[in-house]
Amino acid sequence: MLDPSSSESEEELPPEENPSIKVKPVKISNPEKVTSDKRKPPDSPGLAPADDDKSEQERIQKEEADRKIKLQIYVFVLRCIAYPFNAKQPTDMARRQQKLNKQQLQAIKERFHAFLRGETQIVADEAFCNAIRSYYEGFLKSERVARMVQGGGCSANDFREVFKKNIERRVRSLPEIDGLSKETVLSSWITKYDAIYRGDEDMRRHSHRSHLSAVSELILSKEQLYEMFQQILGIKKFEHQLLYNACQLDNVDEQAAQIRRELDGRLQLAEKITRERRYPKFVSGDMEALYTEELRASVNLLMANLESQPVAKDFKPKIKPKLTPMNSFLDMGEEGDLPLSKSDVVLSFTLEIVIMEVQGLKSMAPNKIVYCTMEVEGGEKLQTDQAEASRPQWGTQGDFTTTHPLPVVKVKLFTESTGVLALEDKELGRVLLNPTTNGPKAAELHKMVVPKSSQDSELKIKLAVRMDKPPNMKHSGYLYALGQRVWKRWKRRYFVLVQVSQYTFAMCSYREKKSEPQELMQLEGYTVDYSDPQPGLQGGRMFFSAVKEGDQVVFASDDEQDRVLWVQAMYRATGQSYKPVAPTQNQRQNCRGGGPQRDAPVSLLSLERTQRQGVEELISADPCRFDHASLFRLLQRHTLTHRMNDSFSCLGWFSPGQVFVLDEYCARYGVRGCHRHLCYLRDLLEFMEKDMMVDPTLLHYSYAFCASHVNGNKPDGMGTVTQEEKEQFEEIRGRLRTLLENQIVHFRYCFPFGRPEGALKATLSLLERVLMKDINTPFPQDEMRKLVQKCLEKAAFVNYSQLTDYAQIEATSQAAPAKRLEETMRLGELCMDVLQQNDEHHSEAFAWWPEVMTEHAEIFLSLYTVDMDATLHVQPPDSWDSFPLFQLLNNFLRTDHYLCNGTFHKHLQEHFIPMVVRYIDLMESSIAQSIHRGFEQETWQSVKTITNNLPSVPLPKVPSLPLSLPQMPSFTPPSWMGPLCENTNGSSTSEDLFWKLDALQIFVMDLHWPEPEFAKHLEQRLKLMASDMVEACVKRTKAAFHSKMQKASKSTDFRVSLSVCTMFNVLMDAKRQCSKLCVLDQGQEIDQQWQQYHSKIDVLIDEAIKEMISTLVSKFVAVLDGILSKLSRYDEGTLFSSILSFTTPGTDVADTYITFVRQNQDILRDHVNEEVYTEKVFDQWYSTSMKAVCV
Repeated sequence: MLDPSSSESEEELPPEENPSIKVKPVKISNPEKVTSDKRKPPDSPGLAPADDDKSEQERIQKEEADRKIKLQIYVFVLRCIAYPFNAKQPTDMARRQQKLNKQQLQAIKERFHAFLRGETQIVADEAFCNAIRSYYEGFLKSERVARMVQGGGCSANDFREVFKKNIERRVRSLPEIDGLSKETVLSSWITKYDAIYRGDEDMRRHSHRSHLSAVSELILSKEQLYEMFQQILGIKKFEHQLLYNACQLDNVDEQAAQIRRELDGRLQLAEKITRERRYPKFVSGDMEALYTEELRASVNLLMANLESQPVAKDFKPKIKPKLTPMNSFLDMGEEGDLPLSKSDVVLSFTLEIVIMEVQGLKSMAPNKIVYCTMEVEGGEKLQTDQAEASRPQWGTQGDFTTTHPLPVVKVKLFTESTGVLALEDKELGRVLLNPTTNGPKAAELHKMVVPKSSQDSELKIKLAVRMDKPPNMKHSGYLYALGQRVWKRWKRRYFVLVQVSQYTFAMCSYREKKSEPQELMQLEGYTVDYSDPQPGLQGGRMFFSAVKEGDQVVFASDDEQDRVLWVQAMYRATGQSYKPVAPTQNQRQNCRGGGPQRDAPVSLLSLERTQRQGVEELISADPCRFDHASLFRLLQRHTLTHRMNDSFSCLGWFSPGQVFVLDEYCARYGVRGCHRHLCYLRDLLEFMEKDMMVDPTLLHYSYAFCASHVNGNKPDGMGTVTQEEKEQFEEIRGRLRTLLENQIVHFRYCFPFGRPEGALKATLSLLERVLMKDINTPFPQDEMRKLVQKCLEKAAFVNYSQLTDYAQIEATSQAAPAKRLEETMRLGELCMDVLQQNDEHHSEAFAWWPEVMTEHAEIFLSLYTVDMDATLHVQPPDSWDSFPLFQLLNNFLRTDHYLCNGTFHKHLQEHFIPMVVRYIDLMESSIAQSIHRGFEQETWQSVKTITNNLPSVPLPKVPSLPLSLPQMPSFTPPSWMGPLCENTNGSSTSEDLFWKLDALQIFVMDLHWPEPEFAKHLEQRLKLMASDMVEACVKRTKAAFHSKMQKASKSTDFRVSLSVCTMFNVLMDAKRQCSKLCVLDQGQEIDQQWQQYHSKIDVLIDEAIKEMISTLVSKFVAVLDGILSKLSRYDEGTLFSSILSFTTPGTDVADTYITFVRQNQDILRDHVNEEVYTEKVFDQWYSTSMKAVCV
C-alpha cells in the first residue's frame, strides 16, 4: 500500500507502518481479557477469540491505511481543481441519456399493458394496437431487455429507437392512402408511443429534471467537482472543509506557488534519477537517456503552461516565451538569468477620496460659501460643491489613478473672496496624507493646518482615503532591511512584493512620490525563513531572512503578525520546497495539552494534536515522493465505479468534469498516458466480465493508444516504453481478445436488439485491431472471416440452446405425435423470430461477410432439423397435419435471399416432396371415385334444392391450417354449402368436383414451392388432372342428358325437367371453371402439346353443349311435328280451308301448344344460369319450328 507521508523516492513504495494521518486507535472494551487470552497456550479454547481480535485489528488497520491513501489522493485532486493550468472541461462529448432501472422497466411494462387492456384514454386504430402488442410481447417482455437494463446500458432513447424501427417496417408494408402520407402515420404513432411511455408523469417536472441532468453532464463548477470527488473517494464534508482551508485553495497565489514547488521538485527528481541511474526497466537499453529528456520536457511544458496563465484577471505577463518540449528546458534557464530592470516593475493604483464634512469652522459668517479641493501630487485637482459655512458637509468622492506606491494626497478648504481686487479664493486650511494599501478604509477626522492669522485653531476635516491593491502586488508594508548587494544600510523602508510573471517575483523598496522602485531584489533562488534577532541592529522586533548562495538579506517587522504575513507571501514567491515554520508554532506543537494559539490557522483550531498533525502532513507531503501511477490507478478506478453507478447510461465514458480532473492530474503529476489507458482498459474489462455494458468504441480508443505507444509511435510524445507497460499490454490484449470473441459468440445477449447502436460493428472492428501484430500490418481478411465464422458457429449452438430453454420444449419420446408437432411448430416460429431479429438488428454489422451470417443461420437451422425430423418421423402415415409446418418454414425461407434453396430449405423440400406427391395421388383417386359414385347416384337436382343430402365420400383429411397461413376448407357441408347455394344451380356432384379441384389447386399454390421445376410439375399435374376430371364430368353429364331425352314424351305435355336444366348448368360451369382449373399460369412457357390438350377440353365442352341444345330443340320440334300432323286431319285440300279449320276443334290444340312453348321457355329462363345459351336454344327452336311450319 502507498503511504502519503513517505519520504522515499518515486519508484519505491513506502511501508505501511508510517501512516500519514494520525488517527485515534480503536478502543477495545476489555483490554485485560485480550491480553490474558494472548498468554494462553495454543491448545487453549481462548485462542479463537484472540485470533478474531487480531484479524479484526488487521482489518481496521487496513481500512485506515486505505482511507489515508484516499485522503492523500483527494488533496492532489483538490489542487488540480483549484488551479488547473493544463486541461479544460471538454464541451464536444456526446450527451449521455438517463439510464433505466428495474423499477422503471416494470412501470413501463405496466403502462403498455394498461394500454393494451384499454385502460388509457389514448385513441388508436387496430394497426397501432397490433404494433404495440408486438412491441410489448417481443421487446418489453424479453429477458434480454431485462439483462440490458441490469447492465446499465439501456436508456429511454433505446426503447424509442427500437419501437421506431419496428413501426417503420410495418408502415412500409401498409397500402398507400390518398391524402395521408406514411411519414404522417409514423409521426402520429411516435407521439402516441411517447404518451403511453410517459403515463401520468408531469411533463414540466420531467423537462426540468432532464434539463438539470443535461447541464450536470456538460460543465461543472469547482464546487460541483469538489462534491463529486468527495462522493467518489468517500470523503466527508468536514474533512473536505479542513483540507480546503489548510491547502488555502481560495488563495490563487498559494496554488501557483505550490505548482512551482512541485515542478522544481520534479526537475530535481529527474536529475537524481539520472545521477543515480535509477531508471525503470525499458524494452530497450538505449531509452534511458531519452527517459531523462522526456521528464525534463514534460516539466518544461508544464512551466510553459503555467507561464501562459495570467497573473490575475486584468493582468497579463509581459514576457510570454513560446516553448517546445525539446528546447523548453534550456530556454527557461536562459530566461531566468536575465536581470530585472526597474522599468519592468510597473504598479498602478486607484485612490478614492471621500470628503464628508469640516468641523470647528467658527471664524466665518454663517452665510459664507466654502468648498474643498483634493489632489494627488503630480495629478489633476478636483473640487467639491459649494456649501454654507454654517453647514460644511459634502459627501463628495473623487477618483484618482497613480503609479506611486506612496502617494501624497492634498486636501484644502477655501472660502470665496468677495473683494473687488481679490484674484483668488482664500485658503482656510489644508491637510497632507500619505495613504497605503494597508491603511484604514473608514472615514476619519484629520486636523488641518491653518494660516497663522486664523482663529480656527481646532479646524478638522472628516474624510476617507481608500487605496486599492493591484493584482500583481502580493504584499506591502514597512520593514527594516539589510543586505549585501542591496539595502546595504539598516533602516526602515516601504517594501512591495511584486509579481512580474508566473515565475518572476521582486522585492522592491519605494520612496515617497516615486513610481519606480529605489532598489529591488529578484527572489528567484532565495529561501525565506524565520530568524532570531540580530545583535547590533536597532529597530524592528521580529526578524526573518532571505538566503541565497552568496547573499543574505535580513528583514525585521514591528510585530509578529506582520512577520508571518511577509514570510508566507515570500514563501509562495520563492517556490522553495522547505516550508517555514514560525517559532511560536513549533513551541505549540511541542507542548502537550496546550490550548490553541491565537496565530494558529483557523481551520485547525478545533482539531486534536494528532489529527492536526495528520492534516498538516497531508498538505505538506511532497508530491514528488509518491508513486502517482499507483495513486492514479486507484483514483481512476473509483471514478469509473462512481460513473458506472450513476444515473446516466455512460457505457464506460467519463463525464466532462471527470475527464477534466483526470487529465489535469496526469499532466500535473506526470502519469504516463500508456499507464493511464492500460489501467482504464483493465477496469473496463472487469466491468464487462460482470455483464456491465461498455462501449467498444471507448475500448478501441484506449487500446489503439496503448498499441501505438508500445510499438513506438509516440501518440503522446513519449518514446520510452517500459517492460511493465509491454507486459501489461500483452496481458490486456489476450483478455480483450477472449472477451471480444465471447461477445461475438453471445451477440444476441451482449447487444440485444442491436443496442447500443453500432456496438456490434465496433466490436468486430476492435477485434480486428486486437488481432493485428503491429499497427502497420493489417490482419488478413481471410483469417478474420474464419475467426468470425468460428464464433458464429458457437453462437448458433448458444442461441438454439437458449431458445429451447425459453420455449421449455420437453424432448420426450413418450409424448403424443400431435403434441410433439405442436411444440415443433412453436419452436419453428421462435426460430423464425430469431433469424428475423438477427437480420433486422445484427446483419449490418456482418455486412463485410454476408455468407458468414448465412452459414450461422444454416447451422442454427440444422440444430432445429434434428428436432423437426424426430417429430415428423413419429407422425402416423398419410397424416397431413405437418403441412402447416412446411408452410411456416417455407414462407420465411423463400423470402430470404441467402437462405432460399439453402441446405435447410432443400432438406425441408426433400422431406415434404413425397408427402405432397402422396397427397395429390390420394386426392386424385378420391376425386375420381367421387365422380364415379356421384354420377351413378346423381339425382340431378339443383344444389339450391338440396338441404342435407350431400354425398359422403371417404377422402384424405385436409389439414386445418392456422389463420396466418392460406387455409384449405374442410370437405364438410357446413364449410362450403352456403356460398355454393348462392352462386350456382349445378348438381351436387359437379359442384363438389369443381370445389375440390379448386381447393386442391389453391392449397398446392399456397405451398409456394420454392424449387421451380417441381413447382411447374405440380401445377401441370393438377391442371392435367383437372382437365381429365372435367372431361369425365362432361361425358357423364351428356350421357345422362341423352338418356333423359330418350325417355321424354313427344306430346305437348312435355316439360323441360329441372334435372335437364341442371345438366345444362353443369356444362356451363365446366366451361367457366375450365379457364381457371385447366389453364397454366401465363408466366410459364406453354408448350404446343399442352395447348392442344387444353383446346381439346374446350372443344369437347362446346360440342357437348351444342349437341345438348340440338337434342333439346329436336324434342321441341318433334312436339310441333306431332301437332302439325294432328291438324292435318282437318285439312280439306286447300290452304284456306285448312286455316279456317282452326276455328273448330283445332283451337284447343293450338292453346295447348302455346302453353307448352310458354312454360318451357319460362323453365329455361328460370333454371339455366347462362342467358346466352338460353337465347341460343330459343333461336334454334324458332328457326327449326319455322322450317317445319313452312315446309
